[in-house]
Amino acid sequence: MRLTLALLRKRMPKGHIYLGKHRKIPKVTEVVTGNLGRRLEVEEQNMYILRHPYLTLEQAWGHGAALGKGKQFYERVRNHKEKWLTSVTVEEQYDTLRNNDKWD
Repeated sequence: MRLTLALLRKRMPKGHIYLGKHRKIPKVTEVVTGNLGRRLEVEEQNMYILRHPYLTLEQAWGHGAALGKGKQFYERVRNHKEKWLTSVTVEEQYDTLRNNDKWD
């Protein structure tokens, strides 16, 4: 009786059954293989697009200048600095530390 129970019992891993060193490995089904096939096809399409870009290197280098993107970025940074970043000197930053200076 005990030998039969020991030999025929369903062996389960200790702890969480799908995590860790002694985990239960799920069986491979048709759904899993189909999903993997679809993911590989999408990855192949992505690699094809990356290998054959729409623009050449020369076209990609100059298209931002043609659209005026450098000027737009410069204006945006300048406006941000004018609006938020005022010029502060080191003396102004350390003025808070000079509250308790007492000269005898």
